[in-house]
Formats: sequence, structure tokens, C-alpha cells
Amino acid sequence: MLRRLALMIALVLAAPLALPVAAHQQKIAISTVSVNPRTDRLEAVHQVPVHDAEHALRAQGAKTPDIVGSADSREAFARYVARRFLLEVDGAPAAMEYVGSEITGGSLMVYLEAPAPRANATVRVNSQILTDVWARQENRVNLGSGTDVTTFIFSAGDGPREAPLR
Repeated sequence: MLRRLALMIALVLAAPLALPVAAHQQKIAISTVSVNPRTDRLEAVHQVPVHDAEHALRAQGAKTPDIVGSADSREAFARYVARRFLLEVDGAPAAMEYVGSEITGGSLMVYLEAPAPRANATVRVNSQILTDVWARQENRVNLGSGTDVTTFIFSAGDGPREAPLR
């Protein structure tokens, strides 16, 4: 009985400490750039925590961004991603088109695509998504698919990097 009471008191005291962790910014975005063999299109898929995306929209002046409930908020964030993600193929900017977005778990997935490049094209990339919001933001970019993937990690102020797209 005394043990149960001590456990209950510990849980009650610890509960307020857990709340900030649940709402804490994750400060990481993951992007994957690859050619979809079914559509023969170059795809860029960006995965960003919903809370971080809403915070970025607020930092840009949006009054009440709602990534989960508002297609307008998701599209506004997709436009932000397009501005903050550099993608060049063989020295020319890739004309990425917004395909759509969806919520998966606690993340917003933003889908962009362009015509597929030639085989083994050189891709130059720089992901500065959310680095204007948080200096400690980390962005991972995976180029390629399957077992032949090149991964870059970007922080605020990093320059572009390049690799062949396989």
C-alpha cells in the first residue's frame, strides 16, 4: 500500500515534466531524392515534424497555422520548403512541382517531383529547411534509393553538396 502511494505521488510529480518533452521541437528534417521507376519522375519527399512546421509558419507571420487540419497551412509550408531546398541536376535548377502532402504519424510529408534526369546525373543539393528558425536544425538528405544512397547532413549556413544520382 505504501509502495503504491509512493508510486502515485512520483507519477503526479513527474507528469508536468513530461509535457514540455512531448511538445518540444525535434529540429530534424529528412528529405529523400530519388527517381521513381514506376513514373520515371524525380521525386523529393520531405519529412518534417508537424510541430516544427507550424512553428516555422508562425515565425513567418501566420497567425494560427494548422498543419493537421488545414490544406492551406500544408501548402504554405510546402512553398516554404521549396524556397529552402536547393536542388540542381547537372548544373541546372530542377523545376520541382508540388504534388501534395499528408500527415504520417507526427510528421508532415511534402511531395515534389520533376522530370527524371539522365542516368547517373550529378545532383547538387542544399537543405536549409527550418535553419532560419533554429540554429541547431539538422537536415538529412538521402540521394538515391535501395542500397545505393548518399546521405548529406546540413546545418545552418552549410554550402551545397553534390553526388551522382543512382
